[in-house]
Amino acid sequence: MITLYRHPLSGHAHRVELFLSLIGQDFERIDIDLLTGAHKTPDFLSLNPAGQVPVLDDNGLILTDSNAILVYLARRYADKSWYPDDAILGAEIQKWLSTAAGDIKTGPCDARLVTVFGAGLDHDKAKATTSALFERLNAHLEDRSWLADTKPTLADVAAYTYIAHAPEGGVALTPYPNIQTWLRRVENLPGFLAMQRTATAEAA
Repeated sequence: MITLYRHPLSGHAHRVELFLSLIGQDFERIDIDLLTGAHKTPDFLSLNPAGQVPVLDDNGLILTDSNAILVYLARRYADKSWYPDDAILGAEIQKWLSTAAGDIKTGPCDARLVTVFGAGLDHDKAKATTSALFERLNAHLEDRSWLADTKPTLADVAAYTYIAHAPEGGVALTPYPNIQTWLRRVENLPGFLAMQRTATAEAA
C-alpha cells in the first residue's frame, strides 16, 4: 500500500495526490498538521529530515521531494506517456519540473504562503515573479494544449496546482486566457482531484 504524508493545503503534496488519482493508484493519506509543528516531530523527521511534506511510503520505500516522487510514480506505476523515454520529450518535461521548483515555487507558491499561511516572505516580489512567469506561460500556450507534449505529461501535473491557486496569493488569472484554458483541460482529465481552496481564493 502507498501511504502519502501530506497537508491538505500543500500544493507540493497535491501534485502527488493529483497524479496518483490520475493514474488510478490507490493510496492512503496521513495528514501532517504543519500549523502545530507536526512536521518537526522526531517521528516525522525520521521520515524526512528536512521536515517537509509530501513524503511517500511505498511499502517501506520512503521518498521525499514532490517532483522526485512524481518521476518515481511515473516510472513504476504509470503509462509511459506521462514521462516518455524519448530524450527530447524527457528534456522538455524536466524543464517544466525545474520551473515548478523554480519560478512556480518563488512566484505563486510563495505569494500564497504569505496570504494563506502568513509566511514572512516578500509578497510583492513573489507576485512580480508570478506575473512574469504567467506572461511567458500564456504565450507558450498560445498554440498548444499541453506544456511539454501533445498530451498531458508530468509537466502539467507539476505545474498545475500553484498556478490554479494563484488567486489565493493575490494574482488574478483573468489576464491569461490561455492559462485558464489549460487549467480547464487538466481539470477535465479523468481522475482529476482538486485541492481544497481557501478563504483567500477570491482575493484577486
